[in-house]
Amino acid sequence: MSLYRRYSLPLSILMLLSLFVLMVAYPQSSLNAGLRGLAIWWDVLFPSLFPFFVISELLLGFGIVHFIGALLDPLMQPLFRVPGCGGFVAAVSCASGYPIGAKLTAKLWEQKWITRIEGERLVAFTTSSDPIFLIGAVSVGFFHQPEIALVLGAAHYGGVLIIGLLMRFHGARDTHGGQAEPASASTADVKTSTPSAHRLGHLRQALYAMHATRLEDGRPLGELLREAIASSLRLIIVVGGLVVFFCVILEALTNSGLMSVLHWLTASLLTACGLPSTLTESIVGGIFEVTLGAQAAGRATGVALPFKVAAAAFVLSWGGLSVHAQVASILNMTNLRYIPFLLARAAHGVISAMLALLLWRPLMGQGNTPVFAPLYTFSWSPAFSPTILLQGLVFFGCLLAGMLTLSCLSMGASYLFAWLKRAYR
Repeated sequence: MSLYRRYSLPLSILMLLSLFVLMVAYPQSSLNAGLRGLAIWWDVLFPSLFPFFVISELLLGFGIVHFIGALLDPLMQPLFRVPGCGGFVAAVSCASGYPIGAKLTAKLWEQKWITRIEGERLVAFTTSSDPIFLIGAVSVGFFHQPEIALVLGAAHYGGVLIIGLLMRFHGARDTHGGQAEPASASTADVKTSTPSAHRLGHLRQALYAMHATRLEDGRPLGELLREAIASSLRLIIVVGGLVVFFCVILEALTNSGLMSVLHWLTASLLTACGLPSTLTESIVGGIFEVTLGAQAAGRATGVALPFKVAAAAFVLSWGGLSVHAQVASILNMTNLRYIPFLLARAAHGVISAMLALLLWRPLMGQGNTPVFAPLYTFSWSPAFSPTILLQGLVFFGCLLAGMLTLSCLSMGASYLFAWLKRAYR
């Protein structure tokens, strides 16, 4: 990782200069792409996310998330092999979305509450989309069908649980995780360290943690609301900036011809697996930025609704390279490795997509409402077909290999720079 950290800066500068040249060479298309991204933010993301951002900030101020985190404490060690304080990280991450889980995990590592292996397990399954974005932006804003939030949420958060259970085997042979074992602690212990608190029942202890958090915050409702609005405005502006930035980046890559090759490869894989090739834009866009991929899945035409939801579930779980860049920058300040996180994100995307297909019939039923109409126009058999499952597994396996190859290019280039430097000494 030291080589990666050493040469990541020149590689980033080289990529940014290349993108700058492409933007200068095609100014009009870059401007149009920026305007499209701005329209997505203003028409969909701002009205659907901003009210929920404010509410989530208020819930944090009142200590509701601390209450949930304290309730999750006893489950973290037996299920996921992380200390009880990981319950607080899981609760806050679920409420606030990525990359909050990585930030809180890094803080726990700095304070020596967790080891390196435990931190890598924790950040792998606590990096997820928040329900606000999943329901408000994707289900309502992009798909215009709130009903699919049930399947989408079950697939996404079910995948989180599966990844957490799988990651408990990560580093099983490493007993120390790269540093001395920290003292055992939990969120409830941190918030309720008095002797009387330890004599309380678990539910009362969680209530005590929420009450202590509220007392520690101490802000009146008016100030809490004002700061929640200010914080939510900053966050929604950052979201909009990322959408506009990656819209321009994708347009620049399209003008260079690189995106055409990637689209062709993805469409070929989809066709070979018997899946609709019209999902290409969603998958390719989602590899770079989650909002663009989710929007493309919602507007895809000629595709059965279950496949569109599965594509959105994959995009939400993968997170996009924009989220990966944020998490990598956070992990770079610790000794936590990025590769386990990368593998977990890719696996989460595949698992969530398959869960969306498997759970569609049990959760959505056999109704004849317009929500289910696309099922009967796209050769979807009443019983779940093993052939469709196999085709989906083949496709997502190929896609997983492609994403891992693309994501490791920068690290490979770093080693190449190091080899060239040694060769010319």
